[in-house]
Amino acid sequence: MKTVAIIPAGGSGRRLGGDVAKQYLLLGGMPVLARTLAVFQKSAVIDGIILVVPAGDLAAVRKQVVEPYDLTKVSAVVAGGKERQDSVRNGLAAVGRPCDVVVVHDGVRPFVTGDMIARAVEAAARGGAAAIGVPAKDTIKAATDAQIVTATLPRQNLWQTQTPQAFQYDLLCRAYDLAARDRFYATDDASLVERLGASVRLLAGTYDNIKITTPEDRVIAEAFLVQQEKNKMTFLCGLGYDSHRFAPGRKLVLGGVDIPFERGLAGHSDADALVHAVCDALLGMAAAGDIGRHFPDTDPAYRDISSLLLLERVGKMLADRNIAIHHIDATVMTEKPKLSPYAPLMAANIAKTLRMPQSAVNIKAKTNEGMGFVGRGEGVAVEAVATGAERDENG
Repeated sequence: MKTVAIIPAGGSGRRLGGDVAKQYLLLGGMPVLARTLAVFQKSAVIDGIILVVPAGDLAAVRKQVVEPYDLTKVSAVVAGGKERQDSVRNGLAAVGRPCDVVVVHDGVRPFVTGDMIARAVEAAARGGAAAIGVPAKDTIKAATDAQIVTATLPRQNLWQTQTPQAFQYDLLCRAYDLAARDRFYATDDASLVERLGASVRLLAGTYDNIKITTPEDRVIAEAFLVQQEKNKMTFLCGLGYDSHRFAPGRKLVLGGVDIPFERGLAGHSDADALVHAVCDALLGMAAAGDIGRHFPDTDPAYRDISSLLLLERVGKMLADRNIAIHHIDATVMTEKPKLSPYAPLMAANIAKTLRMPQSAVNIKAKTNEGMGFVGRGEGVAVEAVATGAERDENG
């Protein structure tokens, strides 16, 4: 079965004001139209896309929307007409055979989902026509031109119709031919099919599948986008711990800072226990084992290496997995030397290495009140916690 989507985006955006048409306005740094098209690009049930835009925008849309966002399913960009119905008719003429199902969706409804598209296509293939919508939540009244109520309509049977709307190709062509013959205009494509006496199946959509036509819509859309992005994130947390004995003849390095002291820490690398604990916290957040698995102390390549280089590699590992680091908190425990004066520089080194704000890295220095191996001055112990989020690119 071949399914083609027609995306009318021919509006001038007059209700939004300004010089930029609503379909080209940026939403989260991306044109509204590109966001809409991207959903159809990813849909497994869509084979091709016919994009309908104002006649003067044909070349610009290809260069600024279709090509930059790799919208390879857009097979044609055609000029729209005076009314939305004229634009869809122009798009329908560009579909060509063979085609089984046509999906029509407003270019300024960027919160359409792949599930909506798939359900609409399936219902149209089986029954002829389907439209996404939501039950009316408010009481609806019919009124005269003078705004006098003539009737209160039963709300339980009222739906607010949205797009996508899907139709068997031949059925939609017949509906448009009849409308053209009668010079009949409707506000949606389903209405034209209804005039043929065909049934249109309503499918439940979502209330956030809004059409951006007013300044208020744009504000609401930005809020929806923030929530949508949060929904794509899986929040993560990792715990790290490391400890090293003091050893003579070694430099004391913590958080990438050379600290004046009579002894350093024993280890295969520079023995930076603070950075090692942070590495383990980050690896734990990614469920990627520990520092010993990735940088074993049996490998000569890591002898005396700066632990900040290991931290940099861990940071890249997380970036490759689409994991963003939000915050790091660490506690360094030692009786001597006093580390508090060096804490800001330690935080700065870690933040710079991970390319994150220094304000998102917190380092604390504590004694152990004379208790345990730390209290006896035998070494340093560090605990670290990291938080972050994994972005679901398919969400």
